[in-house]
Amino acid sequence: MAAIPTKPSGQPGKMKKDESLLGKLGGTLVRKKKIKEVSDLQEHGKNAINAPLLHTDPELLPEDTLLEENAERTILDPTSREDLNFKDLQKVLIDWINSELEEDRIIVKDLEEDLYDGQVLQKLFEKLSGHKLNVAEVTQSEIGQKQKLQTVLEAVNGVLRPLDWNTEWSVDSIHSKNLVSIVYLLLALAIYYAAPIRLPERVSIRVIVVKKKEGILQTAHVTKQLTKRDAFDTLLDHAPDKLNVVKMVRTGFGRDKNFFADYIYGVYLVLLMGLLENYFVPLYNFYLTPESFEQKVHNVAFAFELMQDGGLQKPKARPEDVVNLNLKSTLRVLYNLFTNYKNSE
Repeated sequence: MAAIPTKPSGQPGKMKKDESLLGKLGGTLVRKKKIKEVSDLQEHGKNAINAPLLHTDPELLPEDTLLEENAERTILDPTSREDLNFKDLQKVLIDWINSELEEDRIIVKDLEEDLYDGQVLQKLFEKLSGHKLNVAEVTQSEIGQKQKLQTVLEAVNGVLRPLDWNTEWSVDSIHSKNLVSIVYLLLALAIYYAAPIRLPERVSIRVIVVKKKEGILQTAHVTKQLTKRDAFDTLLDHAPDKLNVVKMVRTGFGRDKNFFADYIYGVYLVLLMGLLENYFVPLYNFYLTPESFEQKVHNVAFAFELMQDGGLQKPKARPEDVVNLNLKSTLRVLYNLFTNYKNSE
């Protein structure tokens, strides 16, 4: 009689159990894989929205496109970075900074790398303005650097705000080494404090303006003018023989042979505005015989206010420039008066 083979106890049940676990595990892995594929597809779809931006401006770096909603960023076009006039402008600004800060033994070689942390900007503004800023001397952390920049830029903007200067800079743009913002800031300081430098003429740059609106990045190429020339620059440089004629015309307009000489005190300018607008200026509003530099500046600034009250545009010259015998600034103010009142009876 043949023996009937016996099955090892427990083996069939274990195999079925293992097969069941593997089946469930395999199903779970497949589901997770499909979920990841869907997630990747959705992410790819989101990126596709901004794909035209990258195709349009391949020179943009990934960090240039990281913007909050409605935020805007200005980036220098690579072609302008290599522009010889723009490079020349940077060199002039670097030489000026090094000259101003020579006593502090500060040497600037690169505007982006040497000015972003606020240290050099602090020293430069203190030297130009004559005022000490309440900031830490050395700051290594990003937070400390931005706090220093905030203090410096608030001081700079406080000086320029009365002149309605269009500020093209911010703490974030300076700290992120945005060359466009840094150059604009230095030009504003150089012009306001009448830096003894000659800026290259008619320097312009192309920038890429990146803006995020409704979740979509938009770009535009814009040309910005950094420096320019005006009629008085041309006159002083190329036709100095005509300068005396211009001075005589302006002096004649003032109806006094000593008008131009006394103009720097602001007294004649204040009285002239009263005559042109047909009103009496109370003597307590200005110094009839100014003695200090501050009193002369007060007079000229007051005359500028009277001009604006009379409907004239705010003079581009600074009161300090007029008092400091800056011929071009003085002639420019007088020319504006002449053109506005030459037909007055």
